[in-house]
Amino acid sequence: MAAKVLECGYYWLSIYHDSNQMVKACDQFQRQGSISKRHERPIHFVMEIEIFDVWGIDFMGTFVSSCGMIYVLVVVDYVSKWVEAIALPNNEARSVTAFLKKNIFTRFGTPRAILSDGGSHFCNKAFTGLLEKYGVKHKVATPYHLQSCGQVEVSNWEIKSILAKTVNANRTDWSRKLDDALRAYHTAYKTPIGTSPYRAAVYKERMMFVHDKKILKREFKSGDLVLFFNSRLKLFPGKLKSKWSGPFKVVNVSPFGVVELASEDGLGTFKVNGQRVKHYLGTDGEKHLVEQLALKDGPCPTNE
Repeated sequence: MAAKVLECGYYWLSIYHDSNQMVKACDQFQRQGSISKRHERPIHFVMEIEIFDVWGIDFMGTFVSSCGMIYVLVVVDYVSKWVEAIALPNNEARSVTAFLKKNIFTRFGTPRAILSDGGSHFCNKAFTGLLEKYGVKHKVATPYHLQSCGQVEVSNWEIKSILAKTVNANRTDWSRKLDDALRAYHTAYKTPIGTSPYRAAVYKERMMFVHDKKILKREFKSGDLVLFFNSRLKLFPGKLKSKWSGPFKVVNVSPFGVVELASEDGLGTFKVNGQRVKHYLGTDGEKHLVEQLALKDGPCPTNE
């Protein structure tokens, strides 16, 4: 477009910018192409329970004494299946509270809730006082119903299974093998979550950073005109009809990338993902640009 204007002997300083804006405002031009991965919305964590929000806690033992240790305290994250465990000489409340403060609260943050059985090592003043201090809810499982703490029981069984394959014949070195067993557990593939606990716990933030770095930042606000990419529209091969419908007016934008649009009849609304919409410049913007071009100067002055 700019080249044709120059061929006609006209020129102004913003000719290339104006040409670009006029092409962008073309209705047919805006309705071409498909949606792009660069138009994806930023990743948001929308689960009701996030990683390290809810932990299950339980004791394993008593075992054969190993370096004075006869119990294993196990704490499991219900989302990532991440396990923290320690060998202990007793199952007293002070051992439990010390472990939670040092290994859970300071490393993974304060959880929303902790699930346990009704044992005296969990239902006592010291344990209750610690949770109340940090604002953590204590959920007690139904007695004689192991499914209430099913995730902890599954993790206990897996750790026991790993230890059974690595300890000596007398089974007196299990406390020294516990860290190796945890490493094997953390890096093993877990079918329910589709990955290992290590990847679920460590790679989530990294994946969000890499994803958001590649996408274009686009902001929508109420009143904007947008085109909607309707992937459900079935077209016969060879048809030149566009899958971009609209324009529609934006009614509301949620913090999780959902855009609410007014229907074409104006009587209702519908919600779509922000990746499927793009700003519409519209004919009003095109007319305004043409009016501006009409006010531009004529041919560029010569030195003659």
